Amino acid sequence: MSRVTNGPAKRARHKAVLNRTKGFRMSKHRLWKVAHEAYLHALDYSFQGRKDRKSNFRTLWIVRINAALRALDATFTYGRFINAMTKKNVILDRKILADMAVTDPDTFAKVVKQING
Repeated sequence: MSRVTNGPAKRARHKAVLNRTKGFRMSKHRLWKVAHEAYLHALDYSFQGRKDRKSNFRTLWIVRINAALRALDATFTYGRFINAMTKKNVILDRKILADMAVTDPDTFAKVVKQING
């Protein structure tokens, strides 16, 4: 029985990982074992980064809404505004409210007046 090797498939796997690790520092883009480990870690970090990005954007939206509310009335806070929205069953998410506060302050002021009034 002849000896079977896995040469071409193995080389293809190695090349695929080494191509994905281009731009990594030091030996992490050159040596297979190190590059493979770095690649696996990079996948984990990218997954967690997508989760963190959602949290960062929500924080940004809250800061923008609060700043716009304080510009309209110094005593009106973000927490009171969201509470009033919930009580009046207004369904506008934070992303839309933040965008409205930045791009169209007049409409945002009307929404706040309707909810607060």
